[in-house]
Amino acid sequence: MYTFDLLCFAFSLILYTAYNLYIGFRETTDPSYTIHGVSKTVRTQWVSVIIKDHNGILAVQTLRNATMTSSFMASTSVLLAVGVLSLTGNGENVKHTWHALNIFGSVDPGMFAFKILALLLNFFIAFFCFASSLRLYTHSGFMLGAEAGSCDTTKDSCVAEKYLNMGAHHFYLGMRAFYFTVPLVFWIFGAQFMILGTIFLISIIFILDKTPFSYRRRPDANEQ
Repeated sequence: MYTFDLLCFAFSLILYTAYNLYIGFRETTDPSYTIHGVSKTVRTQWVSVIIKDHNGILAVQTLRNATMTSSFMASTSVLLAVGVLSLTGNGENVKHTWHALNIFGSVDPGMFAFKILALLLNFFIAFFCFASSLRLYTHSGFMLGAEAGSCDTTKDSCVAEKYLNMGAHHFYLGMRAFYFTVPLVFWIFGAQFMILGTIFLISIIFILDKTPFSYRRRPDANEQ
């Protein structure tokens, strides 16, 4: 009874996971291929410059912006999760309208509850990732403030760099979970729309993930 919906869900999840694994592999082999790899390199250089120049004001301002962004996204995830929970009380009133275009999928209340649960789980995963990035940004701020040496020669500064990049990576994971909300919402209207939503999502974030070709060619030119 739920076979088609579950197959579409599994296919969308596998497709989205495969894309992220591909981007991660390309970033590992060529950091300049994705904006995330470039940002990681820039953050490493930023920590070195901050510690070398003792530019505490710039460090505080930059980390403040990062923590504010993580706090905003964590709060948004919780608010959206609460909004999804409110749907459970009005499900009987709205699910008939939402299922008007659901041609192939199940309209059983159990399937509807599973969709809501998947959407809730996705928001909570995003919340924990954003909250973790906020915690790591805070730790890296203390490490930068206590460090007096150079990033190239001092162990503590390398730890600050590691925590900063870990915080950014957790924020990246939170955004990935946040993006997956798109196919999950489409899934409520019909399983076929979830597949289309996943393909649309991947096509958009693929454009956003890649760095411009001119930038990727620039390091080669400098080496020559």
